[in-house]
Amino acid sequence: MKLPHFLPLFKLPLGASLVQLHIPSAVLPPSAHRACAKPPRATFPGLHFPACSARGLFPAWRPLTGRGRCIRPSYKAAGEGALPVCLGPSGAAAMAGVGPAPGGRRRRGAPTNILAQLRHGQLSGRGLTRGAQITEALLKERDKQAKWNGIPLLLQKLYEHSHPNSDFSQCQSILKEISPLLSMEAMAFVTEDRKAAQESTFPNTYTFDLFGGVDTEGVIRRLAERNDFVLFLFTLMTNKKTFLQTATLIEDILGVKKEMIQLDDIPNLASLVSSFDQQQLANFCRILAVTISELDTGSDDKHTLLAKNAQQKKNLGPSRAEVNQATLLNIPGFIERLCKLATRKVSETTGTSSFLQELEEWYTWLDNALVLDALMRVANEEAEQSSTESSDESGLANTSTRTQLPQSMKIMHEIMYKLEVLYVLCVLLMGRQRNQVHKMIAEFKLIPGLNNLFDKLIWRKHSASALVLHGHNQNCDCSPDITLKIQFLRLLQSFSDHHENKYLLLNSQELNELSAISHKANIPEVDAVVNTDRSLVCDGKRGLLTRLLQVMKKEPAESSFRFWQARAVESFLRGTTSYADQMFLLKRGLLEHILYCIVDSECKSRDVLQSYFDLLGELMKFNIDAFKRFNKYINTDEKFQIFLNQINSSLVDSNMLVRCITLSLDRFENQSDAKVAEVLSECRLLTYMSQMSMRMSFLFRLINIIHVQTLTQENVSCLNTSLVILMLARRKEKLPFYLRTLQQMEYTEKYPGFILNNFHSLLRFWQQHYLNKDKDSTCLENSSCISFTYWKETVSILLSPDRTSPCAIVSYIDEAYMDIDRDFSEE
Repeated sequence: MKLPHFLPLFKLPLGASLVQLHIPSAVLPPSAHRACAKPPRATFPGLHFPACSARGLFPAWRPLTGRGRCIRPSYKAAGEGALPVCLGPSGAAAMAGVGPAPGGRRRRGAPTNILAQLRHGQLSGRGLTRGAQITEALLKERDKQAKWNGIPLLLQKLYEHSHPNSDFSQCQSILKEISPLLSMEAMAFVTEDRKAAQESTFPNTYTFDLFGGVDTEGVIRRLAERNDFVLFLFTLMTNKKTFLQTATLIEDILGVKKEMIQLDDIPNLASLVSSFDQQQLANFCRILAVTISELDTGSDDKHTLLAKNAQQKKNLGPSRAEVNQATLLNIPGFIERLCKLATRKVSETTGTSSFLQELEEWYTWLDNALVLDALMRVANEEAEQSSTESSDESGLANTSTRTQLPQSMKIMHEIMYKLEVLYVLCVLLMGRQRNQVHKMIAEFKLIPGLNNLFDKLIWRKHSASALVLHGHNQNCDCSPDITLKIQFLRLLQSFSDHHENKYLLLNSQELNELSAISHKANIPEVDAVVNTDRSLVCDGKRGLLTRLLQVMKKEPAESSFRFWQARAVESFLRGTTSYADQMFLLKRGLLEHILYCIVDSECKSRDVLQSYFDLLGELMKFNIDAFKRFNKYINTDEKFQIFLNQINSSLVDSNMLVRCITLSLDRFENQSDAKVAEVLSECRLLTYMSQMSMRMSFLFRLINIIHVQTLTQENVSCLNTSLVILMLARRKEKLPFYLRTLQQMEYTEKYPGFILNNFHSLLRFWQQHYLNKDKDSTCLENSSCISFTYWKETVSILLSPDRTSPCAIVSYIDEAYMDIDRDFSEE
């Protein structure tokens, strides 16, 4: 079903947004939502999104014009006679006030149709770009025949008055004329039969967009520079009639503001927040998202560890985002209210299949919760007006059907609110006050509440045709339903990662299962399991982790959710390796599912493969039963070769698994257990890694694919994996042999000194990075079961300047190729 792009009905020039504070019934300007973005490859919490993300943290929807659009849609004729305005080769440009190309010749490929030129200019940024550039005489001449209802002329006047020092009262009167033209179509679309809707049904909407009604004006940037004005806007949020317009304007301003505001500067912030009802608080979270998220630098080189370290040296104190996070946590009852919003149940009367189909149809045009707020407010106001005009029951029953909003819209409202709330909670869980946030959301039972919403709202079934917004490609995760799932998975990931509260994802029966696994294996129970408050865990037959595993195994091969699902489950395993946690997941067939995706489906997505390799590494580390299961599934040479090809195709993605196998092999070789010896002799993977040539090959490539200048949070793990291989070699007093072999491999590859010089620089950076007093190095200990002291000692030995030392890198670099003293900034 092809539906019109509905959002222009609510998008006015941002330069005119200010006057809407005086027009409660006016249509809404655009909200500065985060741009849609595909899942990143960086491991959490060092997540980053591609450059199309305005904030670099959270994907959402903005399909039309403005910051961070996905695809700009093209619009067809808006009514009979709307488009055929054909002039000569240069006539259209001349009448529009735009001169022809040099020499009087029309540029090749430039459209002769004036409206086609307008759309072409909007897409290319050259030539005719807005209706305001077309002469007034031409607009008047064509208006009646094209059935534009005077919208182009009104927009031209609005543009003229939407600049600093303009008469905003003029904007107000113009908006009052435009608003009814658009609002009538808005309500018609909401209440009429949407399946029969065609683009020509909404001519005003398309005319409004075509002539620049959704353009962003420069006035918003001028307003953003005035902190006193921005802070004043927050005081207007106490008025319910101006709340939506104010919230939208604030969000737009903050989206272009160079410096983040400080929440502490907002007058009476705590009382302001406490005055909000639940609906207002959810929308306020849209503003808070801008103030608590670290600003995206927009440049890839800023994401390198070198650049980040340099930035940290300049900014010794907490960032504004971190200060704002602390401010929010000091507001009484704030986190509790967010938890209630996130876990609020949807009406039970909406659980029918016909309702679900009805809800899916809204995905093709919905953009944000403010749009829904506007429509619901209009409907409520008209309903109130009808009730005052007639107290008779029959009169109420005959209230215009155009004000009766479908139940599906109310549910979509709830979905979008939960998105905003989950995002804010997720950011706070990654902040400096993480433990405080953890304590509060556990106390307010966020996890059990989300568990109860899992089947009916978070992971309900939907038709494939409604997965993305109209006008978007299939790889664009832009629908509210999809984004809710991704944000939910990110929340689980940040909640579980290296924190003992992760066991709240289970129910009491599953916690008992963990205890039974430990007792059967004759190993001590994990303290966190014993200390978990059973009154705060999930209720019902299955906990949240188990529910996630079930949907993960059913996910289609091409689904973008696979990346996030694997990340969420992996975070449950991070930290000190727990045999009971691993067996809990192994019993539920997780290892076989991962191997099926890697080998049998031959997954091609690098993002998904990386997440699978990382999860597989955590699942198998030091677990002899996992390696036995692996060998049972990978039971042919052909399967094993496919598995190796996947590993070798991108070592950056698979290096954590290589580290896991290396560490596990070292531990198994030092055990005398008969079961371990049997698996060692039979497992293809362990036999493969036991070959010295294979370990050296991995080591050589790991050092070769990274350099100090290109180290990021994503690939620095390659450096740590290479260090693990050498630390294990040092334990067996084979470190000189490994260094000598690296030297020989350099000469074989005809690059003498290149690898070892590079490795020397990498280790020098490692010292600067990991020996920083603020750096938490426990993750290195937990992931390797090697004390950090041993890490530091090994690096110091390798960097020794003594050329007579058999364990020093400099001993294996010939004088002619020595190049180890350059500063990193000069490389």
